Amino acid sequence: MNKLFLIGILLLWNLGYTQEVAVAKYAGGGDWYANPTSLPNLVKFCNQNINTTINSKVATVEVGSAEIFSYPFIHMTGHGNVVFSANDVINLKNYLTSGGFLHIDDNYGMDEYIRKEIKKIFPDNPLTEIPSNHQIFQEPYSFPSGLPKIHEHDNKKPQAFGIFIEERIVLLYTYETDLGDGWEDTEVHNNPQYVREKALKMGANIINYVFKN
Repeated sequence: MNKLFLIGILLLWNLGYTQEVAVAKYAGGGDWYANPTSLPNLVKFCNQNINTTINSKVATVEVGSAEIFSYPFIHMTGHGNVVFSANDVINLKNYLTSGGFLHIDDNYGMDEYIRKEIKKIFPDNPLTEIPSNHQIFQEPYSFPSGLPKIHEHDNKKPQAFGIFIEERIVLLYTYETDLGDGWEDTEVHNNPQYVREKALKMGANIINYVFKN
């Protein structure tokens, strides 16, 4: 039933209905609410530049709730601990195998926790680094070197990892880039305009991939 429901939502969006996206709320003590202006700014950028019709009111949804099936794209971020309960794991797996998409953006400090939780969802399907020639880096904006660096932490290269099901990315984990910082209001991090633009364009590529695949 969940799969048919999500397919129905996607068909309605393809007919021109307003799309909706959400921020994931999770347990464990990590600040799931970090970067509050990020996703609204990305939505605004996409609606203005890549012809999406996403609702400007971004929702918040708990990862263990059936409500996640109402959103084809869910964004998750934070700096600290993440814990998925048994119910969260089942719910997220059903969501992702039914056509949903989860983008996890490490806001620094999340990596050691989130990798273990992702493994709970897909114990036999490990995170795979996404090559720079993948379509998610090609359209509508070109990133020939792959994931851009937005916010420096440990002088490590930015990496994009994915969980693939039938060649489609269903879970995207972006590490050592901090895309969400680049999506935030300018005064939050005082990033130069060209850095914010890179972040927003990469975010638009992610949104484009979700709604076209």
